[in-house]
Amino acid sequence: MAKVEIVDSLAKEIKKKFKGESYKIVQLLRGLEKNPNKGKPLGHAMGFTIKEIKHKRFRFYFILDRTNINLLSREELTNLLIRFIRMSNKNHQQKTVDEIKKILVKLGPHGFE
Repeated sequence: MAKVEIVDSLAKEIKKKFKGESYKIVQLLRGLEKNPNKGKPLGHAMGFTIKEIKHKRFRFYFILDRTNINLLSREELTNLLIRFIRMSNKNHQQKTVDEIKKILVKLGPHGFE
């Protein structure tokens, strides 16, 4: 089972946007612990894969360490960290992905804390 981390700023945004439904959203995101291969790949930057999962009209973006994911067996996925970092609607999808890539290049994965 992989470990899912939701950046504090995203958690606050989810609570603000979804209010009572925020619990369902967090459960959806935590569902990647059991199925880490889920999600649509959107690109790569600095050794990380950027992926998204959808809920209604919103997209939730997360990053994976690309060097490790290809080498891990199903049992070894316990050490895999999936970090959710941003969300957007369909209209701002490309802008959000470009912003994620820019932050990864400049600051690395710690730029989202």
